[in-house]
Amino acid sequence: MSQGVLFDDDLPDLSEDLGYRGPAACKAAGITYRQLDYWARTGLVEPSVRGAAGSGSQRLYGFRDILVLKVVKRLLDTGVSLQQIRTAIQTLRERGVEDLAQITLMSDGASIYECTSADEIIDLVQGGQGVFGIAVGRVWREVEGSLAELPSERFGDEAPAEHPGDELSARRRAKLA
Repeated sequence: MSQGVLFDDDLPDLSEDLGYRGPAACKAAGITYRQLDYWARTGLVEPSVRGAAGSGSQRLYGFRDILVLKVVKRLLDTGVSLQQIRTAIQTLRERGVEDLAQITLMSDGASIYECTSADEIIDLVQGGQGVFGIAVGRVWREVEGSLAELPSERFGDEAPAEHPGDELSARRRAKLA
């Protein structure tokens, strides 16, 4: 299944079998591995390329997964509750990739709003409360730039590619040798 993009803004081709291991996803999203693991186990952001299948298996996160991880991180950094973030992320999932890059998320610290036009933003700000915005398209490009420097692998590859700095894989290989 290939998802087309409604606009040609130099956005990446979202190959469904190209994924990034946990450490690369963490680095690109700016989160800890502990956060990544917790969010995967609780269903907030699950890896779409390959989930964990027992001890020693490697989750593979797709580009869109990492984009959502980075948006979650930004919302947490501004003080939005994890419960509100879960609700917002569910709504974003229902919208699909085409809309995701075109929206801006706004928050007053308690609620998260989706803004798709300047009129909506004006209406939100007139209430007098301070708000912040996350332009998901900009986050998309940040994630794209971060991932360009990190190793990826295709789902179904027989032997995982070598990942510099992946100490756990190096130890497993040495143990088998």
